[in-house]
Amino acid sequence: MKPAPTYLTEADHAQISAAVAKAELQSAGEIVTILADRSDGYTDVALTWCAGVALLALAALSLFPEFYMGLYDWALADWGHEWTPRAIVGLAAGFATLKFAGAYLLQLWTPLKFAVIPGPVKTARVHERAVRAFRIGAEQRTVGRTGVLIYLSMREHRAEIVADQAIATKVDPEVWGDAMQAMLGHVREGRVADGMCAAVLKVGTIVAPHFPRADDDINELPDRLIEV
Repeated sequence: MKPAPTYLTEADHAQISAAVAKAELQSAGEIVTILADRSDGYTDVALTWCAGVALLALAALSLFPEFYMGLYDWALADWGHEWTPRAIVGLAAGFATLKFAGAYLLQLWTPLKFAVIPGPVKTARVHERAVRAFRIGAEQRTVGRTGVLIYLSMREHRAEIVADQAIATKVDPEVWGDAMQAMLGHVREGRVADGMCAAVLKVGTIVAPHFPRADDDINELPDRLIEV
């Protein structure tokens, strides 16, 4: 299995950590940033495509049986081959299996695999992974339940901002769109660290008016960026 690409340098990590520290000086929100290569393996989606290709192959075989039988005879140079029911079933099973295996092998090429995953599926998987990561890494880590997770998934080209309960009651979900735009504009141009920093600082300005920094805040993350 190939290792995940490295999107950030040590200097980038330090830059993002500094941005988080600066944002947290003004607000009670604890900001956690996660950069993921991908949010899911999508094995189920790949197998669904394989099954669909196999079914299409069987449908083509049923619509044009003479063509495929003739092609088989030509490939084996067996013009006098007699097609029994067993031979026909075997041809269908072999044909479907080859198509299934071929589709699976093609999807081992990561760019193609992610290109054929439906957009709504990517969005849902990224959201699910972000929520799970938030519950593990940020939720309830502050006294006032004011944690915020900025989650960026590179393969899917998608991002999520998840806020703890106290912040969610004060900030409308649509407001996070400004932070998302600040981040994605840089990321599209290949400046991932700049994008994460822009999102962090924007989140800080959004949270600060509602939750100014208090003396009893708890910040427990020495490295403010997690790569998975």
